Amino acid sequence: MGQLPPGVIWFWPGWCRISHIVTRATVTYNAPTRNCPTADNVMVNVDLSLTFRIGPDPEAAANFIYKLGAHRFDELIAAETEEAIRGLVYSVTHDKVNDLREEFAVGMLSTLNSKVVIYGVQIMNVKITDVTLPPDLQDRLERTTAFKTKMSEQEKSHENRVRVLEDEATRSIETIRKSNSRKLQEIEAERLRYDIERREMEETARGRARVEEIGAMTDADVALKKSLGNETVSKVVARQDAEALLKSTYITCQTMRIENEKRIVVEVKRSEADLAVAESKAAAMIALAEAEADGAEALKEKRRYELEWEKLKVLETIAGSQSRKFITGEKGEAILSALVPRP
Repeated sequence: MGQLPPGVIWFWPGWCRISHIVTRATVTYNAPTRNCPTADNVMVNVDLSLTFRIGPDPEAAANFIYKLGAHRFDELIAAETEEAIRGLVYSVTHDKVNDLREEFAVGMLSTLNSKVVIYGVQIMNVKITDVTLPPDLQDRLERTTAFKTKMSEQEKSHENRVRVLEDEATRSIETIRKSNSRKLQEIEAERLRYDIERREMEETARGRARVEEIGAMTDADVALKKSLGNETVSKVVARQDAEALLKSTYITCQTMRIENEKRIVVEVKRSEADLAVAESKAAAMIALAEAEADGAEALKEKRRYELEWEKLKVLETIAGSQSRKFITGEKGEAILSALVPRP
């Protein structure tokens, strides 16, 4: 019937039977090869893993079943893989066996596909999973690799140390060079500063000498002019003093005359004022006497009124006191008669 779909299929056992069941899934096949000699006659073990499937159509499955079969396919794959592995391993030395994994996988895939495709088999992937050297050689190689690694580290460390020393020496030289250059610049700057200071001192000395010379000449001119001026000033001052003395004498005389005249006038005015004051006082005294004579009766009445008013204030004080006192008898009558105004 060929390829059947998945699921439950009914058939009559009398004239129908299942001859073969071929899976469409991918199958992994391990092909280990032992004691393969390398080019330098070192025996290595190589483990090969390949992935294949049967199909993809019923015709390919029929070719696999009726032309090859599972047992002969196992023998074919084992022989082909072992032959290919031994040929490849024998072409290189033991230290390059691990480098051939990718190259071997690509070549092996194309070789196997060309030999099994006629039987309905497709090789999907070929991969070397492990390459094992003899234990003593593996140990020596590991020690050699470790020693090479250590040597490489030592070389790198030495190169780094040499580079550090070179850098330090370069920095030291550069520092010394910069220090020397800075010192030279400082010395040159100091020399220039000394030259400038020397020129400044020379200019200052020349300027000071010139100033002193001009000062001496100026002092001489000033002394001469001062002498001439003092002479002129003395003459002017003497003349001004004489004029001032005359003016002050005249002014003093005039002042004394004017003051005497003022004093005389003042005395006359004061005498006249004293006379007028005396006359006014006399008139006032006469008027006061006349007024007192005229107002004697009114003054008496005023004083009596004031006395009566003071009595009333005393009564008000007694009446407003919180601690009231009662006076009876002759004393009370006397007080009342004294306080009550009589008509």
